[in-house]
Amino acid sequence: MKTLTALKSLCLLSFVSIFLHSCSNDDDNNDQITIDPSKFTIVENAIATPSLSLLVEALQAADGNLVNVLSGTGPFTVLAPTNDAFQDLLDSNSNWNTINDIDTAVLQQVLLNHVISGDVKSTDLTSLGSGYTKTNADGADGNKLSLYFSTSNGVMFNGISTVVSGGADLISSNGTVHVVDKVITLPTVVDHAIANPEFGSLVSALGAADGDLVSVLSGNGPFTVLAPDNNAFTSFLNGAALADVDTSMLSQILLNHVMSGTTLSTDLINLGTGYSNTSATGAGGNAMSIYINATDGVMFNGISTVQVADIVATNGVIHAINNVIDLPNVVDFALADPEFSTLVTALTRDDLTTNFVQVLSTEDGTSPAPFTVFAPTNMAFANLLNELNTTLADIDEPTLKATLNHHVVGGLNVVSTDLTDNFTVPTLGGNITANVTGGATLTDTNNRVSNIIAVDVQASNGVIHAIDKVVLPSLQ
Repeated sequence: MKTLTALKSLCLLSFVSIFLHSCSNDDDNNDQITIDPSKFTIVENAIATPSLSLLVEALQAADGNLVNVLSGTGPFTVLAPTNDAFQDLLDSNSNWNTINDIDTAVLQQVLLNHVISGDVKSTDLTSLGSGYTKTNADGADGNKLSLYFSTSNGVMFNGISTVVSGGADLISSNGTVHVVDKVITLPTVVDHAIANPEFGSLVSALGAADGDLVSVLSGNGPFTVLAPDNNAFTSFLNGAALADVDTSMLSQILLNHVMSGTTLSTDLINLGTGYSNTSATGAGGNAMSIYINATDGVMFNGISTVQVADIVATNGVIHAINNVIDLPNVVDFALADPEFSTLVTALTRDDLTTNFVQVLSTEDGTSPAPFTVFAPTNMAFANLLNELNTTLADIDEPTLKATLNHHVVGGLNVVSTDLTDNFTVPTLGGNITANVTGGATLTDTNNRVSNIIAVDVQASNGVIHAIDKVVLPSLQ
């Protein structure tokens, strides 16, 4: 089929060349006769353009019958690399001497990364200034690759390929061609970050941090990267320099923006609210948790909101966010999750003789951290207050303090797999008992049984488990 298509294309090129030559030598006709390129397809016009001969050769060599595809009705927008662009690509790999040396499946995806569905003119791009669109190439988990464009200095794609002078808006019958000076290779999440100047601080941070994170995020993945923009880093540093941040701490902060797998915005919205894990390390050497709330936009840990979603790379997806997500302690998680708002109110009541927020913000490795917190939900508090026919404000300070102490274990990061039947839980207020048969529960000294309904929300200084009934001190 490729041979037949090539012969047809050669015949067309011969026809165009002969026709142009005969017209230029027709002394009997004083009117100049030209061929209108808008009457021909993108492929036919490429064949008739000597500076795009390697593009034509690549289309013929690649998998996917791309000559036929781009001869279809479209419309397509094709970013057409020049012969020099293809030669630069070949020169970049010592194993490549000709187009035929490139793996045909890889070549197909590289070429499709130059094809945008629809008819995109240069004026469409310049009116936007910068942003992302999708190409026809396959990225992580089969999602179409994103393409970054910027028109601040000409029209540039993915920070590496620029539309050549006079190469914009070449009209064909089935779309538009923009001739570009570099082949746009398949981008990783790191490539996308480098391409967009708004991620300049992130790229600098990745290079400065321990752990060779540039290489890590250039690997196979897939990764979901929550990418703070430059303004986010400016706010986070608060006048300090990036060089002032401890490189090991910087590595953990950056890894707290990386989740394993490809998580698109639709996945987050379908979740609504809930927890996932990042690549950072929390107390006990466990993967750090991250709280997701997609009830109004998409927010992480209650502090950082997605500004641009679903920037797809070959090895994952990027979501641009407006704040750096610092390493969360157990208090940060309680503040982030609306399900714990009554608990936060209780912990911050101004008459308490213990500053629970200060205590529970103590970092791991410093007494009395780490903590295991059994966190009653808002409904758990509502049921208790209804049972006692009182309000949170009317509970006396000693009782409230003793009650809160019964939900905190100091010096231990007890995850769900540590719990067994008749496991003694040494809270700051006294011992309670955990059981796991038939479902994880806590039993206080009053034989009140609370179900553990969510487990292992891992923070930097401890772990939280959500419970459906408030644990009480002895009522005798």
